[in-house]
Amino acid sequence: MSQFVLEVDAYNTGVGAKNAVLLWMENQTMVTALKQPIVFELEGFDVQPGNGPFMFLLALLAYIVVLLGNGVVICVIMIDKNLYRPMFVMICHLVVCDLLGATMVLPRLMMDLLMGLKKIAYIPAITQAFCAHTYGAAMLTILSVMAYDRYIAVCEPLRYHSIMTSARLHSCCALAWIVALLLIVVLFSFHMNVPLCSHTIQQVYCSNRGILNLACISTPVSNTYGLAMTWTLSTGTFILIAFSYIRILSASLKQGRTDSSLRSKAVQTCAPHIAVYVLFQIASLIVIVSYRFPSLSRNITKFFSILIFIIPPIINPIIYGLVSKDLRRSFIKHFSTRVRKKT
Repeated sequence: MSQFVLEVDAYNTGVGAKNAVLLWMENQTMVTALKQPIVFELEGFDVQPGNGPFMFLLALLAYIVVLLGNGVVICVIMIDKNLYRPMFVMICHLVVCDLLGATMVLPRLMMDLLMGLKKIAYIPAITQAFCAHTYGAAMLTILSVMAYDRYIAVCEPLRYHSIMTSARLHSCCALAWIVALLLIVVLFSFHMNVPLCSHTIQQVYCSNRGILNLACISTPVSNTYGLAMTWTLSTGTFILIAFSYIRILSASLKQGRTDSSLRSKAVQTCAPHIAVYVLFQIASLIVIVSYRFPSLSRNITKFFSILIFIIPPIINPIIYGLVSKDLRRSFIKHFSTRVRKKT
């Protein structure tokens, strides 16, 4: 409780200035700020005895699927020179983003489930939280760049290669990461000089809000910036993506009147990006909605909170593998070639 609140309460009850000061001093002795080195303790899942190894295996299976799926996609793109095109370069950036999110959460969760290792030092905790938030921000910015690329490809097909040059491609991808990193750096800059009074983070993984909930003082600036950043980033990327795909739909319908193959090709190239964006938004919505239902058990709420780091990284490679003919053909070609060599 802050000094201001204590003094107001004291005056309102007629205690007087002297008693207000005494009350504040007493409170200060009860709540002492933690000193470095700070070691947090993650609340984690409430696992029944004997169920930890089974849940560890489920988390391990999910992580293996993430590594295999995204690893195959990025390896196929790097091996096949025919896939050195803007769309597939951006898919590689999306794969890196998926791997970042899953790797920052799942290995730590597996250690907790298998060995009960809940303690985490201050620097690793900040690192995990920073990477987790960067994953969310970069996912939106990269998908926005991909929508821009598809807009140029469909609406300006004759000028595509002159507009989306190699330099512009890499500049757009770099800009997507820089914007995401800058937004999160500013968010975490509010951690500086904020005293913490508790060790227990009531989540499965470390997050900005989870750490600041342990602060001895209120953090209105961080709260305001966090809400403003989330709203601006979500709204801005939604407007950009919606504008791009509305223009793409309009252009493909006009072109489809003379050549139906152009319309189907436009839909085929844009469908995976739309599916990935919608999937990410659904996963985010599940996390937000789960916290609005206090009747849900803590384990269910915590499970929903990590879905955003599991579902998109698992399903995204499947979406691109199924929809993108070039990627699928390249994978089958290299896989069958390796099988023939071994036999």
